[in-house]
Amino acid sequence: MADDSNKLSVERRSSFGKGAARKIRAADKIPAVIYGHGTEPVHISMPGHETMLITRRANSVLELDIEGTQQLALVKDIQRDPVRQIIEHIDLIVVRAGERVEVEIPVHIEGESAPGTIHVVEANTLLLDVEATHIPQSVVVSIEGLEEGTQILASDVELPSGAKLVLDGESLVVNVTVPQLDLVSDADSTDEAAEGDVPSIEDEERSE
Repeated sequence: MADDSNKLSVERRSSFGKGAARKIRAADKIPAVIYGHGTEPVHISMPGHETMLITRRANSVLELDIEGTQQLALVKDIQRDPVRQIIEHIDLIVVRAGERVEVEIPVHIEGESAPGTIHVVEANTLLLDVEATHIPQSVVVSIEGLEEGTQILASDVELPSGAKLVLDGESLVVNVTVPQLDLVSDADSTDEAAEGDVPSIEDEERSE
């Protein structure tokens, strides 16, 4: 089942539209909808503060108490106000214990590559097939001591127990390289400096 910290008591709602949503948010609640498994969508309102804290984690699975009915649901999409960043609406999908789902898992980089090199993250997430009630928070990729030219592919990443890679194993995740000097800019700077050191004809005439 979901973690105890992910338990929420929510309420069904029967009023919809922008006006109804504004009233819900004014009461420090968040409008949401639950759907999936061929069931009719269930419209609910969720407690604002508790929901905000829980959904800070990616791919949160919530154990909802819908007026006495228990339901597991995966956070599918969160809509936020573009300016204030408050949560305006949440889409949830029904999940069941033991069910597997495909989710984007964040990539977490650990360590430092070899001196003089930098690492470029080509994929910030990996699409994995995982058990709905055991979704990992991240996948860890170590770059400790890696030399220039090293490439880490999706198939090279050590996955959490029970997880399966969905995307192409040849997909590039991390590329270790060296910083490229801007030779054009450097050449322009050198030319400008050189020109500044050469006296002009007018300067020579004045000095005479």
